[in-house]
Amino acid sequence: MTRRLGPMAKHMSGPMALLQTAISISIDLNSRSVEKCLPGTHLEPYQRSSHRPSFSNHGSIQMDHISSSLWSASLLSTAPALIHQTHASYFSAGAQIATTASYQASIPGLTSHLHISPSEASALVAKSVHLAQDARNEVSTLAKGPLLIAGSVGPYGAYLANGSEYTGAYTLSPDEFKAFHRGRITALLDAGADILACETLPSYAETMALAQMLDAEFPTTESFFAFTLSSPAVLPDGTPLSTLIPALERYANIVAVGVNCVSPELALEGLKEIAKFTSKPLVVYPNSGEQWDAGARQWGGRKSEGGELVRWVEEVWAAGGRVVGGCCRTGPDEIGVIGGVVEGKNGGS
Repeated sequence: MTRRLGPMAKHMSGPMALLQTAISISIDLNSRSVEKCLPGTHLEPYQRSSHRPSFSNHGSIQMDHISSSLWSASLLSTAPALIHQTHASYFSAGAQIATTASYQASIPGLTSHLHISPSEASALVAKSVHLAQDARNEVSTLAKGPLLIAGSVGPYGAYLANGSEYTGAYTLSPDEFKAFHRGRITALLDAGADILACETLPSYAETMALAQMLDAEFPTTESFFAFTLSSPAVLPDGTPLSTLIPALERYANIVAVGVNCVSPELALEGLKEIAKFTSKPLVVYPNSGEQWDAGARQWGGRKSEGGELVRWVEEVWAAGGRVVGGCCRTGPDEIGVIGGVVEGKNGGS
């Protein structure tokens, strides 16, 4: 099967003018990501009601849901309005690309945990796209540029819900990996996602299976691949970046590569390492600086904010990062900071 080139191809030149965009992959309602957004050009403040939704307040209300094995994907069925509001709040903070609340929403995961059919699971994945599209439609007249929807594709380890997206400690055949990912990818694209965000990838085998499937079955679909790391030069499964990154160069529809869901310090050093082996645009969106305890299912540590975050973005830019943002535990305020720095680097455009 093939897919048409979406709006990303129309608005981006070359391998994608993510070169001119800042990413801010949003946060998580006190857990994993409820939504992920890539902020670039600044948006004027958007008010859906008399006040902008409070992310942390919604997070406390929904904590029982998003600390489950499905993380924020459970909200697709229990509280879709919350996802919509979160997308809108990140767009209003400067997001240009919203990443769907489908990171944890694999077809096997949804059918297993929600006890629904595969077709119902596909409909929920599609709903994750439609919620982001609806939020985009509400704020699009305030945007300086196009607002795009990225379909989030989390790794097999996220489905296991045991922290193995940070270890890569699982083994499947290439065909098994492809079968696991195919249904969600199909649902995301059929619903109108503009690009795929294949993210938090810890495994060389899984990465290559995804790359091969996208090349063979979805050759006109653009994607970016972002990896977790155990050290600046090594994937969690032990594969050196010097092996992984060159292996992806041949795949033209992988339009950017980089790092996500690690500490800001590790993300920066990993980005420098990746830059040695690729000509693709570089994407980087670390966590807030806090650390996730998979056993206790809670966060601890200190968040990077304000001037510290500005300095980090400056360093990332100097290292070649052109798609810059934040993953878990980063919020609209951080998006505003990141977007402001990147907009300045882009000449205020």
